[in-house]
Amino acid sequence: MTIPTFGKKVEGVPYQNRYGVYAVIPDTHKEKIILVQAPNGAWFLPGGEIEADEDQLTALKRELIEELGFTAQIGQYYGQADEYFYSSHRDTHFYNPAYIYEVTAFEQAQKPLEDFNNLAWFPVDEAIEHLKRGSHKWGVKMWKNEHIC
Repeated sequence: MTIPTFGKKVEGVPYQNRYGVYAVIPDTHKEKIILVQAPNGAWFLPGGEIEADEDQLTALKRELIEELGFTAQIGQYYGQADEYFYSSHRDTHFYNPAYIYEVTAFEQAQKPLEDFNNLAWFPVDEAIEHLKRGSHKWGVKMWKNEHIC
């Protein structure tokens, strides 16, 4: 199976690997999903970088506590989507394989540890439009194909 790839890889440019894991988290009616807005205004799926000592699920559970304050049951794995992008904030080109999962249940366990993000629920199609990364849009579309006819 071909891994979907987003962004443009610039030849001759060094890329830093940044492996990330992200979640599609729907409301109970599967009409809306929650997104995280970074301080720069960009919207992303909840999740983030996998640290050296973590597997995908450990990283995702940590990220959900940090960003949302959620404990969650992780459901279906939708796959990997690769992304090439330049971060002007970090002045770095990144190769970002994104591993996308579904959350089937969640509970607000605490306040988010990161207090600099905005959180918002969006109707699914509106969420896709807001998302900055092609890999995240792909993940939501994969989830939508399974759950919304």
